[in-house]
Amino acid sequence: MHVVIAGGHGKIALRLEQLLAERGDSVVGLVRSAGQLDDLARVGARGVLCDLETVSPEDLAGGLSGADAVVFAAGAGPGSGSARKDTVDRGAAVLFADAAELAGVPRYLMISTMGIERAGADGMDPEFTDYLRAKGAAEDDLRARGIGWTILRPGPLMDEPGSGFVRLAVPSLPFAPVPRDDVALVLRELLDIPAADGRTLELTAGAEPVAEAVRVALAVA
Repeated sequence: MHVVIAGGHGKIALRLEQLLAERGDSVVGLVRSAGQLDDLARVGARGVLCDLETVSPEDLAGGLSGADAVVFAAGAGPGSGSARKDTVDRGAAVLFADAAELAGVPRYLMISTMGIERAGADGMDPEFTDYLRAKGAAEDDLRARGIGWTILRPGPLMDEPGSGFVRLAVPSLPFAPVPRDDVALVLRELLDIPAADGRTLELTAGAEPVAEAVRVALAVA
């Protein structure tokens, strides 16, 4: 499988790149800085410089040609400000989808977030509200496309080692955290299952082995 990952230097992306490379997949990670390329090489991925806030869909499509799937793992990050929540968490996701469609990529997996329906709740930080709204808009755009899309909404992300046990279901699950390691494991499984197309799934730590949780959530044998 040939997979291209936007936000290739992110914590989940690096874990996923290593998992895919270890099983023999061809993995490209799109990154903003030349200083990040060595980190991708260490996990077995090929880094490509690409600024998702300035590249055109047509130019990006050339780099996606021949991909079996793309994964949107980019994000503006904490403290980036509301404007970049829109240009990255929404705008870059939309541009990446535009490019994927132009390149004829059959599948697009997006890392989103739980809690989108809470945007604007009383007492919520305005910047976090803008983040949730940007993610929601990116989801809505993707669902309207003809590409085979899958949206994965993890709970609050943890850096502690993964357990390999999760809870995965069609929204909505009780709000709970999940290690980044386990998010990467779930993404690897979803890449292998075409039945994941057209599905929005929420993910937290849980008691089911990852492979079993994916099969149950997608109702596949």
